[in-house]
Amino acid sequence: MRVTVATRRSPLALAQSRAVADALALHGHEAPLLEVTTSGDRWSLAGAAARPGMDVKGMFVKELEEALLAGRADIAVHSAKDLPGDLPAGLAVIATPRREDPGDVLVGAAGGLDALPPGARVGTTSPRRRAQVLAARPDLQVVEVRGNVDTRLAKLDAGEVDALVLAAAGLRRLGIVRDDACPLPLDVCLPAAGQGIVAIEGRADDAAVRAACAALDDPRARACLDAERAFLGRLGGGCAVPAGALCEAHGDLLRIRAWWNGSGRSADLEGSVDDPSALGARAAEAVGAA
Repeated sequence: MRVTVATRRSPLALAQSRAVADALALHGHEAPLLEVTTSGDRWSLAGAAARPGMDVKGMFVKELEEALLAGRADIAVHSAKDLPGDLPAGLAVIATPRREDPGDVLVGAAGGLDALPPGARVGTTSPRRRAQVLAARPDLQVVEVRGNVDTRLAKLDAGEVDALVLAAAGLRRLGIVRDDACPLPLDVCLPAAGQGIVAIEGRADDAAVRAACAALDDPRARACLDAERAFLGRLGGGCAVPAGALCEAHGDLLRIRAWWNGSGRSADLEGSVDDPSALGARAAEAVGAA
């Protein structure tokens, strides 16, 4: 069958969407791409600062979801960490392929944060990364650097910042290897909920498309994503909430590590793989969610 794939035009989004299209093709489906420019892309290119209360996450998926609801596309491919907590009525995450490395990487200092001199400039737009970097090294300057991965790396190479914090998954999917990159330990920088997971969104009632995408689904990635999204949802958060969560599957058990800057507290809990959302909610309560 023909499954039209809506995607943003960024290099990373295209790499992820092409991987999904290729996987569908291996199962006998034609999967052309529908490239969409989102309001988030336009905002990022404009260089404007985020306003208080701005739904930054929603800005990067809104037009893709409109294409699904209008029937111009059958699925949309997202970095799961970009998905808002609540999806529009009629849409659902219908598949989650195997997770890539969920961690963060410091680029620009092969020796990690400890190798940076006092006052070094570390670039990121993420409140979560900002809070964790400053917790580890309060002497550093954390400056806002937006744009696609290649744009950010170009700013690093031009000397506009001394280091960047980027997702390991994005670098791997783009095939970027840097000698000056160093993985950040989880006890220093816990990743965003859903980081490293690709979420395939589709119409909830489209049984044929759901069946086509079922072969791409990894139940372990789905369970971990459900737990992490439940954690973030309980905090009432999107990417503006300085919080991190990483869930891992071990047989019939899930382990979630979570942190929230609002309380400064962390949690490390286990729960059943059969009820990941309950585990995520417990983690949120453990770090101080109301």
